[in-house]
Amino acid sequence: MNAQNLASGSAYFIAKETELPVTTVLSVLVDNEPGVLARVIGLFSGRGYNIESLTVSETEHEQHLSRITIVTRGTPHVLDQIRHQLERIVPVHRVVDLSVRADELGHEKPIQRELALVKVAGLGEHRNEALRLADAFHAKVTDATTEHFIFEITGKGSKIDQFIAIMKPLGLVEICRTGVAAMNRGPLGM
Repeated sequence: MNAQNLASGSAYFIAKETELPVTTVLSVLVDNEPGVLARVIGLFSGRGYNIESLTVSETEHEQHLSRITIVTRGTPHVLDQIRHQLERIVPVHRVVDLSVRADELGHEKPIQRELALVKVAGLGEHRNEALRLADAFHAKVTDATTEHFIFEITGKGSKIDQFIAIMKPLGLVEICRTGVAAMNRGPLGM
């Protein structure tokens, strides 16, 4: 490592230079209380880690637990550090690297889905083409007037990216996208 990398302040330079960065999906079970998300996000920003996707929702209402799903990228060494640092935050109950767990279970990767709302405005042939393509992508029409559609599409991020790309020339107006929701295959829980 050179002095410039050490002085950068980013944890990405701590790892061995031979390790290649990988993308991983972390699932973090936490108490659903004020400030918890800020502490988790603060861990990432304070150490120079990037979050590519973030999804949070209460999943166990009786126990007031929320599940935070984080997609991040780093070397295996850095990702291991992130996991261990998350485990030390109170009130984190459990941290699972779904990508590593999928590999341990013999699966390529965890099941990952996103949802997007896509608004397209157009008339005539563009309108007909937008409807035809939405049907091909299994997107649902959630709102429509004679001047626009709002489509709801669910799937892998690459599917949503492709749908958005083909809607651009047809009158794409606005996109609202969730983060990744992820879960491993098989009968076992997190």
